[in-house]
Amino acid sequence: MSLNSILNIATSGMMASQTGLRVVSDNIANINTAGYVRKTISQSNLISSGMGVGVNIDAIKRATDKYMQAASLNAASDSGQASAVATAMDSAQQLFGDPSADTNYFSTLDDIFSAFSAAVDDPSSTLLRSQAITKVDDFLGESKRITASLSGLAKDADNRIGGDVSRVNDLLKQIDSLNVDITRAQMSGADATGSENVQGGLIDELSSLMNIQVSGRANGGVMVRSTEGVSLAGDGPATVTYNQSGGASGFLTVVTANSGGQVMPLNISSGEIKGLLELRNKELPAMSEQLGEFVTRAAQELNRASNASSSVPAPASMTGRDTGLDSDSAFKNFTGKTTVAITNAAGVIQKRVDIDFTTGSMTVDGLPGPSFNNTNFTTQLTTALGGLGTASFNNGALSLQTASATNGIAIVDDATTPSTKAGKGFSQYFGLNDVIRSNGYSPYETGMLAGDQSGFAAGQSITLRVTDLDGGRIRDVKVTVPTGTGTMQELIDGLNARNGGVGLYGAFALGSKGELSFTSNTATPVSLSVVSDATQRGTNGPSLSQLFGIGPTERSTRGDQFSVDPTMAANPTRLPFAKLDLTVAAGVAALAVGDGRGALAMAKAGDVTTSFAAAGDMSAATKSVLSYGADFSGSVARKAAAATSRKESSAGVQTEVNAQRQSQEGVNLDEELVNLTTYQQAFNASARLIQATKDMFDVLTNIVS
Repeated sequence: MSLNSILNIATSGMMASQTGLRVVSDNIANINTAGYVRKTISQSNLISSGMGVGVNIDAIKRATDKYMQAASLNAASDSGQASAVATAMDSAQQLFGDPSADTNYFSTLDDIFSAFSAAVDDPSSTLLRSQAITKVDDFLGESKRITASLSGLAKDADNRIGGDVSRVNDLLKQIDSLNVDITRAQMSGADATGSENVQGGLIDELSSLMNIQVSGRANGGVMVRSTEGVSLAGDGPATVTYNQSGGASGFLTVVTANSGGQVMPLNISSGEIKGLLELRNKELPAMSEQLGEFVTRAAQELNRASNASSSVPAPASMTGRDTGLDSDSAFKNFTGKTTVAITNAAGVIQKRVDIDFTTGSMTVDGLPGPSFNNTNFTTQLTTALGGLGTASFNNGALSLQTASATNGIAIVDDATTPSTKAGKGFSQYFGLNDVIRSNGYSPYETGMLAGDQSGFAAGQSITLRVTDLDGGRIRDVKVTVPTGTGTMQELIDGLNARNGGVGLYGAFALGSKGELSFTSNTATPVSLSVVSDATQRGTNGPSLSQLFGIGPTERSTRGDQFSVDPTMAANPTRLPFAKLDLTVAAGVAALAVGDGRGALAMAKAGDVTTSFAAAGDMSAATKSVLSYGADFSGSVARKAAAATSRKESSAGVQTEVNAQRQSQEGVNLDEELVNLTTYQQAFNASARLIQATKDMFDVLTNIVS
């Protein structure tokens, strides 16, 4: 071997040792730098004619483990999702209060029944009546507060999704641009680890927002893809968009760099954005929907008791709620019997009209009166009242009015065959003596049958969004009210059409109480939300989604629609604490001041078994309002506890995975000191070899000279 070869070997060894010392120095200097990945050098032997002629530094690499990196990214995504959900669910739980405390939201309903129970002993007490009204108002006020706060949490999730998506787009651009720097450095043989560390930090941040797949490129840098393989960075940055459509479910779309502007759905399964989407589209609306159902049924049972009772003296006029129906539909499908009575200031009946809806006949003061049908009911009732009162129906609401301000109106159903429609008596169905008023149409039980006129004109349309259980949009379906005779069945057939309807995904059906519900296909479950609704029932009537409560937005705002009847709030003596007694003799008061049977009925309203519709995560059930409240309270607490548990579990997994990744990628001072000693000794050995070569050159030179 020539001296030149020996000198080249020593020189290459010295340069390799210098590079190794520089790498070790960088590692030690950055031992506490966040996101820094330990450097290593890749070297190989230089071979010539089968003989080693030195060492070559192939590359300076980061000590990464792609499997540990993938595990860390997945753990970050899961933790981001769980943290977002847990934070919001904890805030939601706090809105309802501690379920074990006496001051939580659900205890305000108990306070109502306690207040009415106290009034039973002294029904004439203005103080006890005022206290009862105050308790009802407190319950409804808390319901409004919680509904508004849950809506606020959903809007906050909306805003955070928008901000996160904007950050995702920034990260994708930065990750993609760093690929250029990394490729250039590696092609020129320079150290690209600095750019790779920066890029790695950006990828880690991106993974906390959405789950991704990362793979290396042959010429340096990385490819970032979604879980479904959509290219997000590496071949140019993609652009992610968060699509909002009012109350409809929000969803993500993406336009990749080389797609020519084609918009594709982007489905993610974890990450902070996924957690926020779950909250916005599912969890918070479900909780609001359950709250709305709870408040609706509580109001319904209190109103059932109040409509079966009367104040003393009876009110001179009664105006019911807006049913959303025309008079023909409103008075149709009633069965059973009810009595409308005109009483004087002393509670003595002046005119009694017994109404038999089954036969379509009226009896006036025990004598045969006019017959009627659903189209002329108010006219015939006015005739039967004989000048002492009138009945009218305007803007979906029934009104009864006495001719004299000193008289009053009292209504009571027959004891054996009470009037009924959609599970409510005559007075309750129209809300004539409601203690709790509503500006909505909940519980959406119209009492309509399949053969009844829907009231929606042909050509009107509603756009429904179909989403899968993970919240991904499948499609938007514009349903047009079909032409024909205009029956409810034709409307339902149009909604269920496979072409132009949602028949591919499920079916709408009309329940026994005239409620419209959607049932998803069991094979591929979906949910519906309303993108837009251009339908209207009649003139100035409700839309299809308002009347039947289609979509989570309509149902999740119900808790904000209730308030105490303003007349009763202003005058507590208007509370219906008595009952009309039809068994008394002529000339004897049928309404008594000391009668507390109405107050007792309202005190027991919480124990009356009633039907609850499916709401949120709670299935349809038949139980009392108090029992439903207890289940609802437990459900809220369990959800919050489960979300916190998932957060802690995922955070623990992330900590463990990151610790293992750090042990692989982080700087170990002892190991670096060993490497430092090794490279120093290698450098010294190469230096000594150069010195020996010099000495040999000197000897040879002296011999020649």
